[in-house]
Amino acid sequence: MRVKKVLLVDDSPTDQLVVIRILASQNFDIVTAGNGEEAIEKAKRESPDCILMDVVMPGINGFQATRALAKDPATKDIPVIILSSKGQQTDKIWGERQGAKGYLVKPVSESDLISKLEEL
Repeated sequence: MRVKKVLLVDDSPTDQLVVIRILASQNFDIVTAGNGEEAIEKAKRESPDCILMDVVMPGINGFQATRALAKDPATKDIPVIILSSKGQQTDKIWGERQGAKGYLVKPVSESDLISKLEEL
C-alpha cells in the first residue's frame, strides 16, 4: 500500500513541526492530533493510510490509543507506527503488543521515517 495520508499524533508542537516538515517534503497529506482521544476520533473521521503515534501525552497515552485503534473494527486496518522518545526495548515490545506495526525513536531521521512508511 502506498501511504498518502498520515495522521500525526503528538502533544509537542515542536516535535509535530519536525515530522510535518519531513512528511511535507515528500508530499504526504498530513492530519494532526494533540492527544490520544483526538487521535481515535480523527482516525475514524479521516481514514488515514498510517498513524504516527507519540506515547507520552496527557489523557489517553499512545499505547492506550494504539490498543483502542487496533481493537476497533473501523480503525483496526490502519497501521500505527509509534514515534516516541521512549527508546527502551521493553517500550518497543509493549508498543507492538498494543498493535503497532513499527517503532521509531525520536529524534527520527528523515530516511528512517520515510523507509518505515514505504515498508507499509
